[in-house]
Amino acid sequence: MIQMASSTQPTSPGVMTGSEKKPHLPAAPADILPVSDTSNGLDAADKSTQNAKSTVRATTTDDTHDDSVNPQDFHGEVQTNNDLPTIETLRKIEMYTVLDSDGKTHTFKSLYAGHNSPRRVLIIFIRHFFCGNCQEYLRTLSASVTPDALLQLPVSTFIAVIGCGAPELINSYIKETDCPFPVYADPTRRLYTELGMVRTLALGPRPAYLQGKSVAHTVVSGVVQGLKQVKSGLVMKMGDQKQVGGEFLFEPATLTLDTPVTTPLSEEEKKLEPPSEDDKIDNQGDPHVEEKRVTWCHRMRTTRDHAEMPELLEVLGLDGNGAPIKDKKRWEKALRIRKGTGLSMASQMSRMSIDTRHSNSDTKASEPPRRHDGGAAQS
Repeated sequence: MIQMASSTQPTSPGVMTGSEKKPHLPAAPADILPVSDTSNGLDAADKSTQNAKSTVRATTTDDTHDDSVNPQDFHGEVQTNNDLPTIETLRKIEMYTVLDSDGKTHTFKSLYAGHNSPRRVLIIFIRHFFCGNCQEYLRTLSASVTPDALLQLPVSTFIAVIGCGAPELINSYIKETDCPFPVYADPTRRLYTELGMVRTLALGPRPAYLQGKSVAHTVVSGVVQGLKQVKSGLVMKMGDQKQVGGEFLFEPATLTLDTPVTTPLSEEEKKLEPPSEDDKIDNQGDPHVEEKRVTWCHRMRTTRDHAEMPELLEVLGLDGNGAPIKDKKRWEKALRIRKGTGLSMASQMSRMSIDTRHSNSDTKASEPPRRHDGGAAQS
């Protein structure tokens, strides 16, 4: 909790002094404090004042607020950072659970490590399940990064999505976004908190991934989806509207392209009976399970501040920049700006692909010419 130092206010006309008692006035609620300008048109002095106001607001919490689950409220652009999570942090949260669309629990670690898991996993944390901005982000992602494209990479790579609402909304969310990747729910938001993602309602500048969609469009879209859930009783279970997310890339801690010695468990080796309590530990401490760490990450500062497609494709090691948009200025900015921090294995994978192509070319060049009947030509 931020501690605010007390200061002595200068005496001004009309203020009671001496033995006169000042009337006790209740503190103004945080909600009436002005929200930061989302148009990014503030001058240096205004920004300094706004940052100071945001700091004050960060100290205001609800009486029923649980700091261990719900971090402090922020109404303006969050001055967060993109520091990579430490190994200690990852070990602390690896046994936290997320829920799938059936309500079944999975440890967080099982999404990025363990037998049969890809060596590289990009986990995208979205906002609530009715957020039109995040839905547009996943639609753009699904069009730019397909499972087939990921399969072409020299190192196995996959994507998973986590939201902060009720798991019962996952299926409708997938249907709404056409997301080809698995979606999970973290209603407690403990993962968001431990990984440094915070809360804000500031819009921030419009990103390229919104494809020109207006604020009205995304808001109306979310409202309509909420109304569809009135009968199901899920209309208020979409998740915390102030929670913002981010993107975290998990890769081998060794940062080597060498495939681990162990092989995935075969279907015959899998147990047919329900897993025991020991099996539910998800290979914790198993020396044959490759250790992972976050090599690149980005935390959102506003409600529409996901990493743009060109940056994601670059980090994943995919060719291209995604489909350009009509707004040339925003697209040029998306091509130029990099929001995240870290260094992924993409550069190593690129060199590996080049070496493989050269090797294949040399092999073909050294092969003897073939006769038309399929045999080797006689010299």
